[in-house]
Amino acid sequence: MAPQLSHAGSRFLARGTPIPGEAAAGDHLQAEYHLWLVGHQLDHGRAPWRDPYTFRPESPPRWNFGGWPFGLVFWPLDALFGHVRAWNLFLLLTYLAAGGFAYLWLRELAIPAAAAAFGGLVFALEPYRVAQSAGHLRGPISALLPLALWALERGRRGSWWGYAVACAALASIPFSDVHLALGAIPFFLLYALCRGAWLDGVLTTAPALAAALLVGRYSTSGIGSGGRSLREVSHYSATGLDFVTRHPRHGLESFVFLGWLTPLLALAGLVVLVLARRWWLVAVLAVGALVPLLLALGTHFPLYSMLWHHLPPLRYPRVPERQMPVACLALAALAAFAVARLRWVLVAALLVLVAADLRVSIYEAAAAEPGRAAYAGLLTPGRLLELPVLHPGVHLGSVYLWYDQVAQRERPGGYSTIAPQSAARLSLRLAELNCGDWRHGDDALLRRLGVRYVAFHRGLAGETGWFAWRALRRHGFGQAAHDDGVTMLRLGGIRGSSPVPEPRKRVVFCAGWKGASPRYRHAAFWARARLRVHFTTHKRVRVRLSLDGRAVRSLLVTRPVTVRVGHTGWRLVGIDVNRADRGLRVRVEPVT
Repeated sequence: MAPQLSHAGSRFLARGTPIPGEAAAGDHLQAEYHLWLVGHQLDHGRAPWRDPYTFRPESPPRWNFGGWPFGLVFWPLDALFGHVRAWNLFLLLTYLAAGGFAYLWLRELAIPAAAAAFGGLVFALEPYRVAQSAGHLRGPISALLPLALWALERGRRGSWWGYAVACAALASIPFSDVHLALGAIPFFLLYALCRGAWLDGVLTTAPALAAALLVGRYSTSGIGSGGRSLREVSHYSATGLDFVTRHPRHGLESFVFLGWLTPLLALAGLVVLVLARRWWLVAVLAVGALVPLLLALGTHFPLYSMLWHHLPPLRYPRVPERQMPVACLALAALAAFAVARLRWVLVAALLVLVAADLRVSIYEAAAAEPGRAAYAGLLTPGRLLELPVLHPGVHLGSVYLWYDQVAQRERPGGYSTIAPQSAARLSLRLAELNCGDWRHGDDALLRRLGVRYVAFHRGLAGETGWFAWRALRRHGFGQAAHDDGVTMLRLGGIRGSSPVPEPRKRVVFCAGWKGASPRYRHAAFWARARLRVHFTTHKRVRVRLSLDGRAVRSLLVTRPVTVRVGHTGWRLVGIDVNRADRGLRVRVEPVT
């Protein structure tokens, strides 16, 4: 749905994944959660850099790096206008900040006001920045790079506070995006060195390097601790066609459209600087534009593999386009130099053409309100478990962060690509509950975790949701509150009917399968018919077959084997193997 003014207080200006009866999932919910948490913690007299709710009790309170520095801006907006309006206003303000800071920096380079405004507009509207503002904080945080450059120029003129602002602005970038810092910090240092302010540049970048090391230390200690493979990088690598295509061809991460007129203006600006013999600007802006563009090609760039193997920091971003905001700023500056000698009337005309050239359709009106009332039914202490349980790296989990701003209580789950390993392992264990597959010890596990509430999300439950609901009722959870797509269950509750219908299929597989093979050592499916279960394998494997948790057959599979399972009504058929890497394949055939 396209954004409209009437959506300002009920829908996010973002790009989300619609979920029936619930808020639209997306990274904008994660970004908004980080920003909200700063003010929430301050309101309660607690440390604003801590997240006391997610991945508990498997993890101590987590660092809320993403809340700095914009959480301090979001705090009063949230208090005055509410979550949704605050996000939408914050996003619009970041466009003003990006264009304004770029304008101030360009004015320090002796560019006329009209041309500087032109460059500021180009930077604010660069499609990559727009796309990375539709959910990530990468777009907003990129506004701090021209701020740091402007402050450095003011410092060179004798203003001590200029250096202070430059240090603060540059050091803030790693907290919201440590991957962007890999490009922003070297670019700033190169600028300072070429400007003849090498000592100022080194002293200014020192706090930013310390911040990057701090954030990098904690962001590489969880599920992403081993770095990213080149195969993962290849998935997100842009191609040459992506630079000239106005719509995202395969996701926003590899959307690097530069416009059609803007690159030509940038080339013209480079020629102007060469003719003016401003060699230091030629070097800085050419490198700033070219290097991020080449890195954005990822594995399509012949030297990327070599760089990946020899530069350890490059092994952690799975998206090679992370440094593109640096190129956006360099291209905007070059475009400003291209029009610097034109009369303001011509600059204004070009401004209109460039605005049309950079126009892209990224934003949607992402749903926000459905389901929140169910979370208001949490009246007594106890941790909260959301069903379906999702791995911390699955983006659909962002919707839980949105609802947890109502719950404001600890929960075992969370959404973060740098989640603790222990939380990720726990999610894999608890994910079996999504299919109603409660194994021995699961009740004790929930008691140890202190779970007294379960939020059942109908829009995410899928075809196994009916089994999950039935198992929750059988294990003592009953409905406490309901709102559209979300039902809140409480331990000891006694009422509530399933919000999802019973499946019509005779066989329903749980999520622990990779094709016809168990993904892990345990997999299961539901069936309500007599079956023939056919086993084939590449290597010898021990298989235990269970029915509703009770072992009914154990066999050593070395060649094709068929087992009959006879029963009536829905039964859970479990497949346990001693090793999941033996190439076991399972085919289920109902017997008519």
